[in-house]
Amino acid sequence: MEKKFSIRYVKLHFTLRMLEDTELPLNKPSALRGGMGEMLLRANCIRDRDCENCDFESECIVRRTMYSKMEIEPKFMSAGDSVGYVIECEDYRTDFNEGDELKFNLILFGKTIVYFSQYMNAFYALGMNGLGKKHSKFVISEVTNSRNRPLLRGSDIDMGEYQVSTLADYVSFRKKQIMNPNSGVAIPALKLKLQSPLTMKYRGEYLQELKPEALIEALYRRAYMLDCFEGIEAESKPPEEIRYPEITSQNMKPVNVQRYSFRKNEKMNFSGIEGVAFISDVTENVLDYLLAGELIHIGKNSSFGFGRFHISKEGE
Repeated sequence: MEKKFSIRYVKLHFTLRMLEDTELPLNKPSALRGGMGEMLLRANCIRDRDCENCDFESECIVRRTMYSKMEIEPKFMSAGDSVGYVIECEDYRTDFNEGDELKFNLILFGKTIVYFSQYMNAFYALGMNGLGKKHSKFVISEVTNSRNRPLLRGSDIDMGEYQVSTLADYVSFRKKQIMNPNSGVAIPALKLKLQSPLTMKYRGEYLQELKPEALIEALYRRAYMLDCFEGIEAESKPPEEIRYPEITSQNMKPVNVQRYSFRKNEKMNFSGIEGVAFISDVTENVLDYLLAGELIHIGKNSSFGFGRFHISKEGE
């Protein structure tokens, strides 16, 4: 497997149990990320949130967890961008009754892996303070690893089940599921389903539908950013000899998501596309990047859960 797939990660599955009848936002990753950040600030900030003038900035836990420093600084990254974690949630219900469960995933990359207790404590505090506009209170009833083994046992954390993997491990596992050596076809035609909005510019314009070059270049770019986060030297663009796949058909629709920023104290609107695309003529190298993209996401606002997709064989 290529060097750039040595990126380390931990994927955790959280189950929250609501303590009252309530309403939650449609976009849960945004609310969870905002709430997590607020709890981290309340627990750790000692300079009235004046980050630009803080003399403890280099040692700040909130900086290290929410906006971790890159070991290698990509020229194209904006200030405030974060690649250290991703929150995923595909539960679009808004009405919850007491006892209902909400499930979400937290993926930690590279150095953020060692700060698990900070994230855990932030979500625990968020449960006591409440999530979203309605301040919906909850308890964390379960946390499991990628093999569905529990880390949370009552009130204790079993760090023996905190398993660090690499992107190479994930790609190898998923490739075995996709490729069937007995079928006579090495790499079948694929279906790509966008599970959350994709916001991405290509040649100066926001995408309204997927384009093969834009997709593959975004995958290389995202992997490169995580390599930089880990301090790994890598290429940010596909090689010149790459053979791009063909998108034979697709059905995309525009979507808009509104979130509230506690840090900026204002509402923000995000837009993107969702839908399904069918892909053929996929080389093994391109397949590796497509499968890696399932875990690392692509496009803007990935820490809010944007840019998540799933690859399957066409017809499944």
